[in-house]
Amino acid sequence: MVKIGPILLLLLLFSCKAAGVAKINGVSFVASGEAVSQAHIDPVLSVYADHAAVMPYGFIREPGNPEISFNTDRQMYGETRAGARQYIELLHRNGIEVMLKPQLWIWRGLFTGELQMQSEADWQQFESHYTDFILTYATLAEETQTELFCIGTELKRFVKARPEYWHQLIAQVRERFSGQITYAANWDEYDQVPFWAELDLIGIDAYFPLSEERDPSVAVLREGWVRWKQPMQELSLRLDRPILFTEYGYRSMDYTAKKPWLIDRNQQRVNLKAQSNAKTALFEEFWNEPWFAGGFVWKWFINYPLSGGPSDNQFTPQNKPAEKVIRSYYSRNR
Repeated sequence: MVKIGPILLLLLLFSCKAAGVAKINGVSFVASGEAVSQAHIDPVLSVYADHAAVMPYGFIREPGNPEISFNTDRQMYGETRAGARQYIELLHRNGIEVMLKPQLWIWRGLFTGELQMQSEADWQQFESHYTDFILTYATLAEETQTELFCIGTELKRFVKARPEYWHQLIAQVRERFSGQITYAANWDEYDQVPFWAELDLIGIDAYFPLSEERDPSVAVLREGWVRWKQPMQELSLRLDRPILFTEYGYRSMDYTAKKPWLIDRNQQRVNLKAQSNAKTALFEEFWNEPWFAGGFVWKWFINYPLSGGPSDNQFTPQNKPAEKVIRSYYSRNR
């Protein structure tokens, strides 16, 4: 597999024809308790996705607990090393490239951006655990010739408190993995990450607030992107790194673009049109920009027939009008 550097990647993006700039058309392939089969891959192919994020998990009991539990028999199959390998291998056999994206989960779903140790000893213990977690999967990424590896997801306080650790971790990952590397910064931290120049792509989980309207139109949502888009472009050009939306998505509910990061189980009214409009606005704003590398829609469950649907107000676009929007834009940007 041929690997390319960040400058060449950016030049390739700029050189693509304006009518159809090559992008990462990705889905976030949610881990399951079972192995994946071809029946699970076919719906991914049907929306013309050419990339998938595979996401094994490590678990922490509390935001200040330094221990990480991962790759155990208490986890779902798809969250383990063996499961991630099986997912990657079948995706690859279908011509789908992969971002391996090991993630942390704090008990009760607490936000990982708040993770922070209370003493130097705890920080050192936690960093040792995190290094083991990340290098375990960086090694798997190399073994499977995975195309892209993500070294962390939404770890704002950790990144801010321990910058030297991250420089060392990146060097250790580079020793084990020869592909492209990114970090998935939350939308409100990406401009504070100190190590972008050491990575290949600037990864952003793109849950930017765009509108406080219940039913925002595509025009209103595109206007909402104005204040966020230029700083991203400036950062990309200054660092000579393309922007990648390591996650992007909207729930199919009222006010979907007001706080797009919400993951609660609220009973907000299902609003399929708002979700479709929000995705359309994002595609129209970004998918033809030469400094933009594409992204991974959040989220895509492997059991397609039982996922999403017209009564679901969660993130997945499956079996909703938003899926047709994705298919339309992915089909023209391959």
